[in-house]
Amino acid sequence: MNTMFRVALVSVVALSMVACSKKTKPVEETPEPYTPPVVDTAPVSDGKYTPEDLDTDSCLRQRVVYFDFDQDALKPEFAAIVACHAKYLQDRPSSRITLEGNADERGTREYNHALGERRGNAVSSAVQANGGSGSQINVVSYGEERPVCTSSTESCWGQNRRVEIVYTAR
Repeated sequence: MNTMFRVALVSVVALSMVACSKKTKPVEETPEPYTPPVVDTAPVSDGKYTPEDLDTDSCLRQRVVYFDFDQDALKPEFAAIVACHAKYLQDRPSSRITLEGNADERGTREYNHALGERRGNAVSSAVQANGGSGSQINVVSYGEERPVCTSSTESCWGQNRRVEIVYTAR
């Protein structure tokens, strides 16, 4: 009985040591020293676009609006891009844009020319609705004459159904 008592006591002590042992945390790396942000001392902008923004602003650099097959309705995902260009036209009254409407190769030449013009007019209307002036906008249709992709696949046709925004005066 004495042996059984010792085995039981040793077991209880061992179990309590395991149950009460602390888990150690991994050693954390020391953080890098704090460096204050660089303060821009340039004069505060009045919020208006400048000609340099055409090349630097991510919204203004997007100058292609895509359309669905046989459609001239502006897709919602391009509303922000159109609004940026409308604001640029508002901020820069001397600037001018040409909206170049395009279509894919399907359909007759006359139909695609008319569809390209309707697409250009749709973008023009959206720009004007966002504050751009109609006197700053020129619409041209190339129909199927200026494809960016010449394969006869759906993805290629999708690239050709577009209106390109071209700045003729900054």
